[in-house]
Amino acid sequence: MFAHNKRLQYSVHVSEANPALANLMLEQFGGPQGELAAAMRYFTQAMAEDDPGRKDMLLDIATEELSHLEVIGTIVAMLNKGAKGELAEAVDEEAELFRKLQGAGNSSHVTQVLFGGGPALINSGGQLWTAGYVDSIGEPTADLRSNIAAEARAKIVYERLINVTDDPGVKDALGFLMTREIAHQQSFEKALYAIQPNFPPGKLPGKPEFANVYVNTSQGDGDMRGSWNSDENFNYVTDREAHLAMDGGDGLSSVKLSAGQVETLKQMAARTKSDPKSDPTTGADLGAADADAAKKKKR
Repeated sequence: MFAHNKRLQYSVHVSEANPALANLMLEQFGGPQGELAAAMRYFTQAMAEDDPGRKDMLLDIATEELSHLEVIGTIVAMLNKGAKGELAEAVDEEAELFRKLQGAGNSSHVTQVLFGGGPALINSGGQLWTAGYVDSIGEPTADLRSNIAAEARAKIVYERLINVTDDPGVKDALGFLMTREIAHQQSFEKALYAIQPNFPPGKLPGKPEFANVYVNTSQGDGDMRGSWNSDENFNYVTDREAHLAMDGGDGLSSVKLSAGQVETLKQMAARTKSDPKSDPTTGADLGAADADAAKKKKR
């Protein structure tokens, strides 16, 4: 059960209305790296989690992400306040009002007209929020790694948002949200390392003959060697022939079919067979002929 407290987790003080900035802030409201996506990712993981420690952590962080959604939504609403009233009451001439909403090439006029200045569940480009942003797979060692990466991506987006505003109040609130991503990343990483062993993800081991093989498939100027493909850590395969049929087989495909299926496939192959001697006239040929005829008439 949830209970809402009307006090924000962090105070929001916006210096002036700025619809263009509000539109950018939607990235962290309804975007793929945003707070709603994070909250839904961790809530759904918590529901399926059997480990009491991880379940508690996921519920704590998921709930906090909803509070961050509230902070971002409040910033968006505050930045839109002036434009919202002007749009609703039509206090400006049409061209002037559109100029204010559109600003320097931003698309805030779309969010203003469609959503009245509220924090819509879209990203800054107008893409609707989707559950496809939640990439949980139900395996803790995989999901925790995904969570660590998600927090890192969110932190980067917050850094970019901080860099595009000079509003001290907005910068301060975004700095808090960015810092909380660091804290969550640490929690997820410690939870991952508390599982031993945690690599490879899942239960089944890899095939030992392939687990430590590095295949140099992109060859040419720019080839580099490092710990990620060193001879100490990997069997480095650069011979192109060795890239193929690594199982030692012929590298071809086969399937066992019943006699009836084989006969049906033969019938289909006969019906759809191409004639290699055929040279039919195409629409492109006809168009080229018409073009040539038109050129000759002009001459």
